[in-house]
Amino acid sequence: MIIHNCPLWRCAIEPTYILVIEDDDIVARTVERSLRGNEFRVVIANSGIEGLKVARRRRPDLVILDVIMPGMDGYAVCREMRADPLLINIPVLFLTAKVKDEDRIAGFVAGGDDYLSKPFNIDELILRIRAILRRVRLQAEAQQILAQQAQAAAPAVEAAALSPIPVTQPDSKIPTELRRNITIGEYTLDTRTYELLTPQHGKIRLTPVQFDLLHHMMRHPGEIFSPIRLLDEVWDYPSDSGSPDLVRVHIKNLRERIELDPHAPAFIRTVPGFGYTVGSLDDLP
Repeated sequence: MIIHNCPLWRCAIEPTYILVIEDDDIVARTVERSLRGNEFRVVIANSGIEGLKVARRRRPDLVILDVIMPGMDGYAVCREMRADPLLINIPVLFLTAKVKDEDRIAGFVAGGDDYLSKPFNIDELILRIRAILRRVRLQAEAQQILAQQAQAAAPAVEAAALSPIPVTQPDSKIPTELRRNITIGEYTLDTRTYELLTPQHGKIRLTPVQFDLLHHMMRHPGEIFSPIRLLDEVWDYPSDSGSPDLVRVHIKNLRERIELDPHAPAFIRTVPGFGYTVGSLDDLP
């Protein structure tokens, strides 16, 4: 059961609404039987076009999406969701038989949050669903805190505008996790718009999971994160579940989007044998 207490959620206590878009009826019914109960309410759509119609009629909490479907494949469905203001923030879990790295990258480029290959383990599917929903809930709560802070600060901002003596609050006094903007070197992450300002490509709108990953690392510049640690702290997966390949593919995709040369990254750097760190050597404290 999830308490929906912000605009991203319906304001009531009710089962989590999951939309399964899958043209294989056996797979769809298997997922439905496995998730059905007090915790989840499952609705099935047998095509991408039908799935979009169902999602727009009633916004789901999460979409489980097949890739290979006639008419409109899963990548196209996900891209359309990310272009629709009503559906843009709904988490998407790809569930597909396509398992190559380029397939995963295509899914993440389209805006997917996670990727589980067929055949799949039901327990792992449920674990990933719960992890995604926890991450979205925490993200929504953080957005609420930022909004409340902005509202509380409004009188001070107005007073500063009318006062001949500037009234300021140094950014250094605001906890890093609550700042609207986090800047490292020439990169600035806006925590309200999910946009990253880059020196090479201007503003880039990140997908929710890309934002979560980069926000977490930018809060700790120079700190080295192993893939297992990122799975735990960003994806909320226990240490004995999830694949480091998920992290590796997301890092690769992010570099493709934000680095001048993704093959020689200067911002999201690899520390051989240990993991990843954010910030160039000149940016680190």
